Amino acid sequence: MSSSQRPLLVANSRTESAFEEIPIINLENVRSIDPAIRRALADEIRDACINVGFFYVKNHGIPENMITSTVAAAKRFFALPAGVKQTLDIHKSANFKGYTALLGENTNAENRGDLHEGFDLGWEEFNGGGRTDDGAMSGENVWPDGLPGFREDVLQYYHAAIGVGKALFPLFALALDLPENFFEDKTTKPAAIMRLLYYPPQTGPVDDRVQGIGAHTEYCFTILWQDNLPALQVLNNAGKWIDAVPIPGTLVVNLGDQFARWTNDVFKSTVHRAVNRSGVERYSIPLFFGTDYDVKLEALPSCVSDDFPPKYETVTAGEYVKSRLEATYAHSKEH
Repeated sequence: MSSSQRPLLVANSRTESAFEEIPIINLENVRSIDPAIRRALADEIRDACINVGFFYVKNHGIPENMITSTVAAAKRFFALPAGVKQTLDIHKSANFKGYTALLGENTNAENRGDLHEGFDLGWEEFNGGGRTDDGAMSGENVWPDGLPGFREDVLQYYHAAIGVGKALFPLFALALDLPENFFEDKTTKPAAIMRLLYYPPQTGPVDDRVQGIGAHTEYCFTILWQDNLPALQVLNNAGKWIDAVPIPGTLVVNLGDQFARWTNDVFKSTVHRAVNRSGVERYSIPLFFGTDYDVKLEALPSCVSDDFPPKYETVTAGEYVKSRLEATYAHSKEH
């Protein structure tokens, strides 16, 4: 398709070369009152979203001691006996909250399972209680007994990461030539699911069909903390795996499929995987930041044209997230 046939966003910003590195974006001025500074930041984000689908953010505002406390809480949880963790089995939850055992997920249908353990949670206020009006994803979190401070440490980071996501949405809007408040009424009850992930060391052939997390795209915009062990890899459009090397003080942002559907693939949802061949244990904490569950995912006007019609059927965010989670966990439900 020629540039003249593409939506303006693509024609002005897309490069034809395959990316070789993941850009780093400084959020120090994310709340600047100067519109020119915000516009410049949005332009950086636009370029990363259109050409890579991933970027690092630094000066994101989450204190290092908060991250340290949350990682320590994750380590305490995953060190519990298997039988204790299994009492929180995610298959007992109608809204996909709780514990996933090794090989309990399979994100790549060609693989035999994902070599990690996980603990999933959703929105919850500090004073207790989830939301009851989230449609297909309504329901409470589940928490382990006998781990004092675990819930508090995890929820503290959860809400801080949501704050990063809320700060980014006005920039995403500007990057799409929309009013800065475009996403405000679509993120009043963020469909934010957070995971604590533990990856044991992986040995065996590099092409083995068991990986930390198999090649896949995320269902929504993701904010990832990763430890200092290299594992995350991102696939460029030449079919080459690019290492998303850990950079101290940064988070990794991944656009995901919701944005791809909204933008009619103007913003990239990029295939990625995680393979832990470090020889030691690895931990990561992704927050999957979706819109309110009742929001319709339909192509934005700035991302369609007569020659570039909508590619995806319109669905609500809640229906879409639930269908993706059902597919992910069907592997272990059958066993």
